Amino acid sequence: MKNISLIAKKLGLKSDDIEKYGDFKAKIKSVNSCEKGKLILVTSINPTKSGEGKTTVAIGLADAFSLLKKSVCLALREPSLGPVFGMKGGATGGGKSVIVPSEDINLHFTGDMHAITSANNLLCAMIDNHIFQGNDLKIKTVVFHRCLDINDRALREITINQEKLKNNLPRKENFVITPASEIMAIVCLAKNYNDLLERLGKIIVGFNDNDMPIYARDLKAENALAIILKDAFNPNLVQTEHGTPAIIHGGPFANIAHGCNSLIATKTALSLADYVVTEAGFGADLGAEKFFDIKCRLGGLNPSGVVVVVTVKALKEHGSIEKGFENLDKHISNIQNVFNKNCVVAINKFESDKENDLEQIRKHCEDLKVPCEICSPFIEGGKGCEKLCKMVLSNLNEEKLHYAYSDKDSLKEKICCVAKKVYGASGVEFSSVAKEKMKKYEKIVKNFQICIAKTQYSLSDDEKLLGRPTNFILHIKDIEIKNGAGFVVVICGKIMLMPGLPKVPNAVNMHFNA
Repeated sequence: MKNISLIAKKLGLKSDDIEKYGDFKAKIKSVNSCEKGKLILVTSINPTKSGEGKTTVAIGLADAFSLLKKSVCLALREPSLGPVFGMKGGATGGGKSVIVPSEDINLHFTGDMHAITSANNLLCAMIDNHIFQGNDLKIKTVVFHRCLDINDRALREITINQEKLKNNLPRKENFVITPASEIMAIVCLAKNYNDLLERLGKIIVGFNDNDMPIYARDLKAENALAIILKDAFNPNLVQTEHGTPAIIHGGPFANIAHGCNSLIATKTALSLADYVVTEAGFGADLGAEKFFDIKCRLGGLNPSGVVVVVTVKALKEHGSIEKGFENLDKHISNIQNVFNKNCVVAINKFESDKENDLEQIRKHCEDLKVPCEICSPFIEGGKGCEKLCKMVLSNLNEEKLHYAYSDKDSLKEKICCVAKKVYGASGVEFSSVAKEKMKKYEKIVKNFQICIAKTQYSLSDDEKLLGRPTNFILHIKDIEIKNGAGFVVVICGKIMLMPGLPKVPNAVNMHFNA
């Protein structure tokens, strides 16, 4: 690893522009706001449980830009401790395409996740304290929940305030995982400190007897929250194993949150490099849709290229490679026809892959007239992505980004647009709870985006419905308002905002060396 000052120098940053966290990590304090770079999104088809190597491809692609002597910067999300100790593992790439120091990044890093968790739970404590101290705001229903950056299904439904005190009101509560918290979304979508403070104040914490919203600013909580988040709001600078600059900041999941790194990190990268490689979580139906419809719309971003990652394993997960092509084709169609962007298919090669399977994928893309290249970032690092990099460069375009829905559409119309256009659903079914909340929130929110929470394994809300289903109904179970973030979360099927641990979590196979 190179000293982080040398990595900062590659981006034109001076010593006064960064705050070092040891020799290999730093916070970026200030940058020129001129966005000169071209933005390239890495997404994928619906993944298997182990993932398809989106992050590894993004890292390998960025290293390939460096090998081709291009000015480049990675812009990725921070890992959550939930998957690290759960099933999926860390999020720093793999093989010869990794960001370093990997162990630090996968664990406490610069403390951003802890700051977000602490700010979130301070607000929760202030809500319950206000109720205990007399409840001057007449809070009747609390809609802001505690969070924890660990998978813990026992916290999905709990009862709090069990101590027998005069003003204690026992009530049901539920934790969400930190990447799904509204504070996480606010940190990732705020444009500057003033915007951060305003958004924190706009959080709806509950409703009173007259069903009117109570805001965090009514509790005078926003300044304390901003103080906790002051350092966490600044993007983190690290490097790939081959010395390519990498800005790692923000970590919302894409199945239960909006799945993109922070807007301020992406804009910072765009102001420092000619090419910026970023990624959005899970398949293009989740991360990429939210990247376009939420992040790009809010930030005025217009990506120049999209890479769709596919693996032989993921295609065969649908029953056969041919069945998998139906899923791939839908994602390609969405990128091209819904969002008006060129895309390149990256076949992420593993050592166990058979050449005839790889050739079959390449031939299929050739028949679709979609550029396609085999890459091997895990095996060869940036060198294994050079051909992919050249293909991406030759297919960049500046066509105007289209969205899946209009700002002016109603919440119901927006949900139906994504369900039908992006997922391929034949219809949408709303529970009585969702209908009631949608009607209630329509009176509060204007021009809000939607963030659909559903399984990552299918285009539908049923993880067993693979391939490219068409005649299915998207089932809306619940709707939650995230007023500070500027979107509503639409909860589908059996998805949970607090994951659980698998039967044999990664945690049991770890060994501590003092």
